[in-house]
Amino acid sequence: MSTATTKTELEGVKLAAPDAERLSALLVGLDRPPRPSALSASLTFGWRAMLKIKHVPEQLFDVTAFPIMLVLMYTYLFGGALAGSTQEYIQFLLPGILVMSVVMITMYTGVSVNTDITKGVFDRFRTLPIWRPAPMVGYLLGDVLRYVLASAVMLTVGMIIGFRPDGGVLGVLAGVALLLVFAFAFSWIWTMFGLLLRTEKSVMGVSMMVIFPLTFLSNVFVDPKTMPGWLQAFVNNSPITHLATAVRELMAGSWPASALAWSLGWAGLIMVVFGAVTMRLYNRK
Repeated sequence: MSTATTKTELEGVKLAAPDAERLSALLVGLDRPPRPSALSASLTFGWRAMLKIKHVPEQLFDVTAFPIMLVLMYTYLFGGALAGSTQEYIQFLLPGILVMSVVMITMYTGVSVNTDITKGVFDRFRTLPIWRPAPMVGYLLGDVLRYVLASAVMLTVGMIIGFRPDGGVLGVLAGVALLLVFAFAFSWIWTMFGLLLRTEKSVMGVSMMVIFPLTFLSNVFVDPKTMPGWLQAFVNNSPITHLATAVRELMAGSWPASALAWSLGWAGLIMVVFGAVTMRLYNRK
């Protein structure tokens, strides 16, 4: 039977010979559509993640209202006490709190993964003839949009209240790009927890236990030089400190080679380790 067999011809065969085995043999003889590439499958699942935001716009609260609240609250509560004026403090604070906010919302990747597992959606994904990591990569690609939106919102609010980056547009874009790379890698931690834990509440609880100490014990809010020596040792070697320093200096017009190397190194290490663990759990789920 040629590949040009039409639906009408198949229906005719079915009517003439209703034998199921014969009809199945005819269908198997047809050419199947080509298997989607890894990139195509990943982008498709990324688009699915964005459509979920479209249908549940309340998800955007964490990347709009929450960042605005953080910027305003920390600037006007602590600016005068820590830097003498809010105008001076916002120059130091905004890049750091931008890092903190984007890193914090990465945990929702794990929540989304866990929700789909609970609903049985992943059982369907596993039966599809696609690149196995595509659903996971798709979640992360979809969440990149959330990170971009959060960054845009915070930078806009910062500019309104006095943030003036000496690095100009290129410095800001470079800082945001570095942050997106790190956030993409950091999200693999939460995909692992999304597969490992039973409920989305458990994922959020564990995520908070990791994120809060990691972000607050850093140079996001203050210079580590004011901290006790034992605490400086931890803060100065934290991945969040390296990232905040790199983003801050890029936006200030500098080229922080050491902080950049550390940030990209941490991102690569996190992605390799937790990406491998995530896929192992996914294949065994």
